[in-house]
Amino acid sequence: MEIEFSKLKDFRPRISLRPLRFTDAVDIHKNVKNRSIVRYTVHIPHPYRLSDARAFIKNSIKAKKDKTAYVFGIVLKQTKKIIGVVSLSKVDKKNKNCELGYWLGKKYWNQGIMTLAAKMALEYAFNKLNMHRVYARTFASNSGSLRVLEKNNFMLEGINYEIYWRNNYWHNLFSYGLLKDDYNKKLNIDR
Repeated sequence: MEIEFSKLKDFRPRISLRPLRFTDAVDIHKNVKNRSIVRYTVHIPHPYRLSDARAFIKNSIKAKKDKTAYVFGIVLKQTKKIIGVVSLSKVDKKNKNCELGYWLGKKYWNQGIMTLAAKMALEYAFNKLNMHRVYARTFASNSGSLRVLEKNNFMLEGINYEIYWRNNYWHNLFSYGLLKDDYNKKLNIDR
């Protein structure tokens, strides 16, 4: 199953999303082993080993089967390689919400790729999984991630001050949320 997103005006796709495969381990490892990726994450270990990528894929496949998370590789259409990951995790069917998470290989930063990949994942969350709310959390110092969320119409809901000790200093965590109605209003404006 490959997800395409073509509802936006003047959209020329450079990426697609698809579920992870065990053959993606090398691409994932190649991108995540860069310390710049790990710097803004809580759960990705450093150094990142090929075995970590394999375990991540195995857990992602199991979570999809259990319907607790949907993890997609971001595929650069030109090369067919995985350059990042976007996920919908902590899926709560009863309360119709989930958490958006993502990372992108450093080589692909500042090109609008993650903003688009997040938009594609939101399309899946709201219109395939029928979620009512999607939330995301990011370090306050991660300006790239803040831009991705704000460009996708997320609203800042709160701040957890000095909640994580990472890389020898305390990090504030920003919590964002987006409701399905607000997402669909934004889509209508862009059409």
